[in-house]
Amino acid sequence: MSRMSWIPSLQSRKARTEEELKREIAFRRAMENSMPTGMRVIDMEGRIEYVNSAFCRLVGMSQEELLGQTPPYSYWPTEEMEQHKRNIRMLLRGDIASLNSEVRVMHRDGRRLICRMFTSPLTDSDGTQTGWMTSVTDITEPTRIREELAKAQERFITVLQSLDAAVSVAPPEPSDELLFANEAYQKWFGQLLAPGHRVLARTSRSPWAESREVFNPNVQRWFDVRLRSIQWVDGRIVQLLVATDITLRKLAEENQRLQYQRLQQTSRLINMGEMASSLAHELNQPLAAISNYTMGAVARLRSSQAGGVSLTTDDLIEMLTKTAAQAERAGKVIQRIRGFVKRSDPVRKSVEVADIVAEAVGLAEIDARALGIRVQVDLAEALPAIHVDPILIEQVLLNLIKNGLDAMKAMPQAEANELWVHVSQPQAQTIEVAVVDRGSGVAPEIRDRLFDSFYTTKQEGMGMGLNICRSIIESHQGRLWFDDNAEGGSTFRFTIPVGSGPRTLKET
Repeated sequence: MSRMSWIPSLQSRKARTEEELKREIAFRRAMENSMPTGMRVIDMEGRIEYVNSAFCRLVGMSQEELLGQTPPYSYWPTEEMEQHKRNIRMLLRGDIASLNSEVRVMHRDGRRLICRMFTSPLTDSDGTQTGWMTSVTDITEPTRIREELAKAQERFITVLQSLDAAVSVAPPEPSDELLFANEAYQKWFGQLLAPGHRVLARTSRSPWAESREVFNPNVQRWFDVRLRSIQWVDGRIVQLLVATDITLRKLAEENQRLQYQRLQQTSRLINMGEMASSLAHELNQPLAAISNYTMGAVARLRSSQAGGVSLTTDDLIEMLTKTAAQAERAGKVIQRIRGFVKRSDPVRKSVEVADIVAEAVGLAEIDARALGIRVQVDLAEALPAIHVDPILIEQVLLNLIKNGLDAMKAMPQAEANELWVHVSQPQAQTIEVAVVDRGSGVAPEIRDRLFDSFYTTKQEGMGMGLNICRSIIESHQGRLWFDDNAEGGSTFRFTIPVGSGPRTLKET
């Protein structure tokens, strides 16, 4: 083969080699430009020799603007200039072999970016260092999210620590580990699990939506407790407990209950005071009759002795029987008054509605007879028993009847001589009692204030009657209201649910 024949072959191989080199360079360039991580190469003097597209995008500058720059670089922010200078000096002097740091980089538009920069030596094929290769990753958004989470956690912990409620987290029994306790919990129970979290958790098995009032004997305090199972940071199912100190509220409720009882007692005494003259008249009649029958019996005995005539047993039995009947009548009046007025704790029990109505009407009839008014009762058949405090419900009914009688005082006798008490069962679970009077009705200007505390239209009244009545009925989960009658007067109604009464009353 001649020398000249080798030339085309050599040129062909050269062309192929150049083509492969171009493809390799293009491939590497494409790979470098597609990387999200910025790449930068500086020589031993710190001069920038290479940057990829990602680095250019990061700082907002072109390759032409960046290549050839020496420290300080244009993308170093002023506020961190000294830190950047120290790092590059240590690197160029060989004080450190590599550099891994979190720094701020300035974009052309002035934005500051938080970046993770890793710089390591760049060596050639002979192992000689020719400069440094730096990879730059923008961590601005992850850092912002991390900082926001840290701030959110700090705010959350601050809120938990400043709560008046005791917050604690612990695994279920038998574990003895207290995972978290805020300052309010530590104030009451320190870092101890047993006297606080365990005691409150055992007595509160209700869902999170409900709360339970628990007395903790270890600290002699009442707490409103909420308990919920949650997943802890390590995956365990634990108990989150929130306990709010309600001791002052419980004391206030107890004081209010005692005050309420005193008001009820006062109201009953006021009723009896207003009925004093009628009560005296009601008692005078049987007492006078007892005196007459007794004096008559004595006179008959003396007459028979003086005349020498024996008195028959039948005559004495008749007079003594009448005397006993009048004494029993007087005793029932006193017993009814005593049962109504005596001070006692509220007692809830199952009673017949008819018995309550009979007692209230029996007391009210004393005044009604003096006014010439008949109290009529319309009682529905087969009424179920109700679970109430009978004295309190009797007090309500007596107040309403007395108010009706007072409203009928000034009316002409022919138009207002009957007051009706209707008892019905409008619904399966409700008893309704209605007191219908034929008085002058409720004036428009006082309708909105009729149930207010200490508001009254009576000159001698204290204004506690209707307010207490409504409170009593509502404490039994009932309702009290009034309507105008088409034929004149008013109808005051109240309802009582059939079944269990208020939880605050003692059960028998």
